[in-house]
Amino acid sequence: MDLLLTLVSGIAWTVVYVEAIRVGFRDRTYAMPVAALALNFAWESIYAVRDIATGVSAQGVVNVVWAAADVVIVCTYLRFGRADLPRFVTRPMFAAWSVLVFGTGFAVQGLFLAHFGAHDASRYSAFLQNLLMSGLFIGLFAARSGPRGQSLTIAVAKWLGTLAPTLLFGVIEDAPFILALGILCGVFDLAYIGLLLRARSRAAGGDTEAGADAGTVAGAEAGAVRSLPDPSR
Repeated sequence: MDLLLTLVSGIAWTVVYVEAIRVGFRDRTYAMPVAALALNFAWESIYAVRDIATGVSAQGVVNVVWAAADVVIVCTYLRFGRADLPRFVTRPMFAAWSVLVFGTGFAVQGLFLAHFGAHDASRYSAFLQNLLMSGLFIGLFAARSGPRGQSLTIAVAKWLGTLAPTLLFGVIEDAPFILALGILCGVFDLAYIGLLLRARSRAAGGDTEAGADAGTVAGAEAGAVRSLPDPSR
């Protein structure tokens, strides 16, 4: 069961990252909130290196894959992220801000590791930053006034990718703190899925109305043409 849940989590989060890369380049933006991206990139880089150094494991392989995907997502942020900021943000300011954010991500992960040790730090930091990401995705939707740079695939895969380790660590390993964080993540993730479904429904309804309006206009134009006198008579 442990291996199954680890693989479910690994596959689901890999889908999140691959889809974030695809959507980022498609919409010319970044598809993961930058604070969460910085923490994720730091977490996966640090624990991928530790796992490689201590021996091969299923989670270690997953961490390496995630870290590699994160590099590409970070590239989408560096390439397109400045366009989402106010005009007064110059390139040097954006570069300095990016160094600060990603440097802070590594500092926070290092502090967790130093204080809790690898076993607890990897779990506590992962779930706390996951909860932060869940809230920030909703904030991203609000800031962009819709689903630009986001997708339902990311939202659903994130929810499943968090649910699996919540069951593994929170239920099977009986860790109430992690279970509570996982439940909170699920609440926010389901709310975010609801927002994206609502946006999709509204967009589909708008397309239908636009088609109906176009049909009405076309019918009116055809009727007007038929009502014109025939010049041959």
